[in-house]
Amino acid sequence: MYRIGLDVGSTTAKIVVLDTTGNVIYSSYRRHNANVEQAVEIFLNELSSTIGNNEFTLSITGSVGLGVAERYDINFVQEVVAATEFTKQIHPDVSTIIDIGGEDAKIVYLENGSVSNLRMNGNCAGGTGAFIDQMALCLGIEVTQLDGLAQKSTTIYPIASRCGVFSKTDIQNLIARNVPKEDIAASIFRAVAVQTASALSHGCEVKPKVLMCGGPLTFISSLRKAIADYFHLDINTDVLLEERANVVPAWGTALSPNDYAPFTIQSLTARLNGAPIEKPQSKVAKNKTSVELPPIFADDAEYALWKGQKAESYVPIVDVNKYKPGEPTYLGIDSGSTTTKIVVINNDGEILYKYYAHNDGNPIQAVLRGLQRLAERCKEENVDLHITAGCSTGYGEDLIKAAYSLNYGMIETMAHYMAAHRMCPEVSFILDIGGQDMKAIYVDNGALTRMEINEACSSGCGSFIETFARTLNCEISDFVMKACQSQHPSDLGTRCTVFMNSKVKQVLREGASVSDIAAGLAYSVVKNCLFKVLKLKNYDELGQNIVLQGGTMRNDSIVKAFENLTGRTVFCNNIPELMGAYGCALYSQRMTERQGTMPIARPLASFLNCAEFGQKTLTCKGCENQCQITQYTFANGGKYYSGNKCEKIFNNGSAAQYTGVDMSQVKYHDLFSRAANPEKQVPNPVFTIGIPRALNMYEEFPFWHTFFTACGVRVILSSTSTYHNYEKGVHTVMSDNICFPAKLVHSHIYELGDKGVDRIFFPRVVYEKSEDKTTTNSFNCPIIIGYPEVVQCSIDSKVPVDSPVITFRDYDLQLKQLVEYMAQYGIDKKTVKVAHKKAIAEYERFGIELREKNIKAFEESQKAGRMAIVLAGRPYHTDPLIQHKVSEMIAKLGVDVLTEEIARNMNIDEQETFILKQWTFVNRILNSAQWTARQNNLVHYVETTSFGCGPDAFFVDEVRSIMNRHNKSLTLLKIDDINNVGSMKLRVRSLIESLKFSDDREEEVKPFVKPRKFLKEDKEIRTILTPFFTEYISPLLGSAFKPFGYNVVGLPLSDAESNDLGLKYSNNEVCYPATLIVGDFIKALQSGKYDLDHTAVAVTQLGQCRASNYPSLIRKAIVDAGFEKVPVIGIGGVDHYQDQPGFKLNLFKAAPIVLYSVFFGDWLSMFYHAIAVREVNRGEARKLRDYFLERGKPLCEKNDYKAFLALTREAAEAFNKIEINNKEYPKAGITGEIYLKFNPYSHKYVPDWLMEHGVEVIPSTVHNFFLRSFVNFHFNKKKHLKHFKVPSFIINMLESYIGNIMQKFEKEASLFRFFQPELDLKTISQYAEEVISLSAQFGEGWLLPAEVIAFMKQGCNNVVSMQPFGCIANHIVARGIEKKLKNMYPQLNMLSLDFDGGVSEANIANRLLLFVANMK
Repeated sequence: MYRIGLDVGSTTAKIVVLDTTGNVIYSSYRRHNANVEQAVEIFLNELSSTIGNNEFTLSITGSVGLGVAERYDINFVQEVVAATEFTKQIHPDVSTIIDIGGEDAKIVYLENGSVSNLRMNGNCAGGTGAFIDQMALCLGIEVTQLDGLAQKSTTIYPIASRCGVFSKTDIQNLIARNVPKEDIAASIFRAVAVQTASALSHGCEVKPKVLMCGGPLTFISSLRKAIADYFHLDINTDVLLEERANVVPAWGTALSPNDYAPFTIQSLTARLNGAPIEKPQSKVAKNKTSVELPPIFADDAEYALWKGQKAESYVPIVDVNKYKPGEPTYLGIDSGSTTTKIVVINNDGEILYKYYAHNDGNPIQAVLRGLQRLAERCKEENVDLHITAGCSTGYGEDLIKAAYSLNYGMIETMAHYMAAHRMCPEVSFILDIGGQDMKAIYVDNGALTRMEINEACSSGCGSFIETFARTLNCEISDFVMKACQSQHPSDLGTRCTVFMNSKVKQVLREGASVSDIAAGLAYSVVKNCLFKVLKLKNYDELGQNIVLQGGTMRNDSIVKAFENLTGRTVFCNNIPELMGAYGCALYSQRMTERQGTMPIARPLASFLNCAEFGQKTLTCKGCENQCQITQYTFANGGKYYSGNKCEKIFNNGSAAQYTGVDMSQVKYHDLFSRAANPEKQVPNPVFTIGIPRALNMYEEFPFWHTFFTACGVRVILSSTSTYHNYEKGVHTVMSDNICFPAKLVHSHIYELGDKGVDRIFFPRVVYEKSEDKTTTNSFNCPIIIGYPEVVQCSIDSKVPVDSPVITFRDYDLQLKQLVEYMAQYGIDKKTVKVAHKKAIAEYERFGIELREKNIKAFEESQKAGRMAIVLAGRPYHTDPLIQHKVSEMIAKLGVDVLTEEIARNMNIDEQETFILKQWTFVNRILNSAQWTARQNNLVHYVETTSFGCGPDAFFVDEVRSIMNRHNKSLTLLKIDDINNVGSMKLRVRSLIESLKFSDDREEEVKPFVKPRKFLKEDKEIRTILTPFFTEYISPLLGSAFKPFGYNVVGLPLSDAESNDLGLKYSNNEVCYPATLIVGDFIKALQSGKYDLDHTAVAVTQLGQCRASNYPSLIRKAIVDAGFEKVPVIGIGGVDHYQDQPGFKLNLFKAAPIVLYSVFFGDWLSMFYHAIAVREVNRGEARKLRDYFLERGKPLCEKNDYKAFLALTREAAEAFNKIEINNKEYPKAGITGEIYLKFNPYSHKYVPDWLMEHGVEVIPSTVHNFFLRSFVNFHFNKKKHLKHFKVPSFIINMLESYIGNIMQKFEKEASLFRFFQPELDLKTISQYAEEVISLSAQFGEGWLLPAEVIAFMKQGCNNVVSMQPFGCIANHIVARGIEKKLKNMYPQLNMLSLDFDGGVSEANIANRLLLFVANMK
């Protein structure tokens, strides 16, 4: 019988047909353009002549194939399983498979023909085929041309590969520099190689032979070579390229076992053309339905009426033959990221000529083509056109101005303001969305009051829509029309392009049309703008006169979606894509008229001769960056330099006459110059220690250098960070979503290993020094505390890495830590004590001096009347590579640069923030923001934040609110390994230029509004709402509070509306649980169900991670939503708002009922999951579980906590009576972030999915999360981390008391037929210490790996770890130590899943199928 394998991926469909002997008799590969059934039909038509009406088996694989298999009841094989089957049978000598598909990428590590390890990309498609498609689009060429270009390359440039939209920024910079396309193409493939290493290798060795497969690796030889070069493979001997490498998964699918009934072509065609197979809908399936949005237009009639209304705002366009000799004309050129726009206007502002075209990677030639077309038009009309003045803007502003000798250049935000103001003089808000940029300008009575620019990501911009249209094989005009005609737009969320592809796959799986997707994307663009860029809470902020412009606004569906969402009618004219160029032309006119005398007009022909230029490449040796400089010499004699990160050596004359003070550079010098000072070296050292120039060393190096030197230890500091070194170490980065400063650590560790040091010092610094009296704690972020764990687990260092646990909060405790640490090297206590005293003195001196230098610079700036910018960030943002020398760039603009150090040790009495001030560096940034806000209008604020920084996601909005209340703007620079100062310069210049259009009036400072407190009388009258957490505790919560006099109501499980409201009222980058909880509360308060005068909300507040700031986040959201009369209660934490007189819970009275109900819920969960997978009658276990939860409510209300023991016994006996299937089931343990692993909506019902696929789920317990505090207490005391007011014997008594309760529950639960005794917490903490320090107490901390090991000790080798996308805590304690876990426990099959509101069920299901297929 024939065997057919069909692989339907995100963008392509592949098919392989095997005859009865296993030979390939037919294969094909084609793009399906979202019409899978049509692609399969073409395959079948081609196949009919080969196999006739013979029977065949059919198996399907691929990310989209999963939905096809489900709809038509066809055998599905997970794609990695299929590829592994292929190597087993066809190429058993293969050790590694590297597969890059349209949106999926994976590395499979094989041993003896079976999978020993595998890595698969998560939600992001960075570095895959979709990424390459986007890069080709950016260059304006076909993908097939990239390969040929790359083979002629001579230079490789750094390009960010983690995310396609970030990479475009790098490529635009190269295009603007006129870098040859050959070099850009090769750099793209190098970027993919780096991404493959950073996202997939995770410290595992890529061993030959290596099978490379997937479409991009099959068809692009330069990509194969780039990957081979990165992994040091011989392309000829180590790499295997199968003749049909593009169809390997389909081939393996055909080879895989299949026990489904066979098809004929006729029967399969009938199946595909018929209705999808109806199956009983599971709980999981019921929760997979995507949300629909209202239509863009109700019908064609409404669309026609709307078009007529918009025509009233059109700009007059006249023919060039209307030009009168001698009449002033003005040229405006907008050289954008992907397009070039040209406008010529007359004295009345009428457009004589307009031009819009893709720049095809050559902005100079693009302008020339536009001007040549104008010259041709003038020749046709016999017009001798002269240009009075010209102006350029956009990415190519300086280049075009230099090339064509234009009079002016202007920042593009101001160009768009000029155009919008001409269109609507009363404009209150301008939104401009171009190919890559999104700019929003707020105007009040003609003065610019606020400006926002998308940070570093182009999601929701023009190229975003264009990419999707191309992916779906649709012309952009047709795409727009389809969107306008859709009646059921799909809700695709607000994620970036590559993330949203997963969502598109999901709705395609559910049968959505291209029209529905197109309309959904229109809504996504607007939501992204309103909620992510503008962080809009109230549409009134936009005013009544809204102007929409930019090329994206040619898309009527986006304009109308904006109106639908905001409820406002907007202005949008006939030249939205030309408004930047139009504004430039108007600016030329304005500046010329201000001069009073007209300049001599230039004939058009003089512009046409300017496009000729000479070009040569130079290497700048001014610093460690060794920038590749491109020097242009134009026909007009002018020179222009590009490629330089700074203008210290090569400059274009754009720098101001005065170069501002740069306190960031001063700090960098003061920090590390001591390492090179011969007077501070040790002549005869005890040993040599290497210190990485990374993370907290940008704060503490003065201390450590002084300390070790005084102890007789020579200190060797790693070199200045370089991109070249960064790439060398990126293959051991364990999480591609970790911040750039953390990724850089790897290169510094490797370098020190090569420098011949005896040891490397990289401490776990838990606490920093507390700097002001308003702080509640002084934690470091999880990266600084926990990254030594990642280094220990992922890098095979040539020398030992020392990572002692350290505190800077208490110098006495610190001394004890250092005495113990240095004793192992024979250094006595007396020496350590003297050295410690010197180190403290130097550390304090350094901090005081740094602040004083900032204050002095500020005072001199004020005296001179110069602008100063506080460039705030974390200490390690001082690293020139991390900040891309942005401080130097700002100084070159004539602005003095101060740093957040100006607020070091500052006490600000009137706090204007909701944030719980528990992180030292966050506290310093917040204080610097409050200080800046209170200064005059010469002082402004720019904040740098790392992409993926968890704590920053919580407080960036707080900083923005502080600035806005004081009538200032926050300019946010989001930094990563992108190598483009241009986009940052745009933001800073926009800030500086916007001030020229602002007035100097003193505006009243807006009050800081806080929610009211929960007063004593509120206890009797207010209902307290709590969010849904887990099915085993949340139902009991309301009853548990009744004995203590509180009326608590638990909210229902979250839904899509919760997610949307959460995104609207909180930063889009806060963790997913926070988004849902905020959304749950806002949804409840908006519902009208609760009397706001008699309602409060409450949430727990725990630990070092972001969860401790949930109450702060909720307070801000509640105020922004207009519910400030509703009190917010934080339970269980230390909160500077926690003075809630009406909420006083006696912990000793409440503890018993809390403990007993939690233990009961945990054992009930164990009973349920063990039976649910085995039950004969579906749903019986769930009914029984819900029955016993109801039985628990009256026990809580009566505070009869001991009765839970008898109820546990009764539940065990009842579950024993359920009829079950007596067979062995594979087991999977569930661990991860506490909310994600227990809340079913947030994790997409993963346990239910596993049970439906015959897997027994072993759940985590809630009680261990809380009881780990005892382990933490003993560890912190032993390691001298903090002083404790409670004596140890009290803690020991509590431990003993709780332990006795646990034993009582275990005794009752032992009656259950599948009972397994629980490992005690002390034992599993010892398991954790095998792989991680117990100082990792942030988030789940050490408990997560402890649970993983505990599962294996109890016979469960399969573990799913679930965490919010961007959860830095879990990226340390889960992904960060995965390599070490697998080395110690080779049997471990671990799947890490990241969740947020944009993740698709198809994506999750695909990874779960792989997990199940590899169960051990």
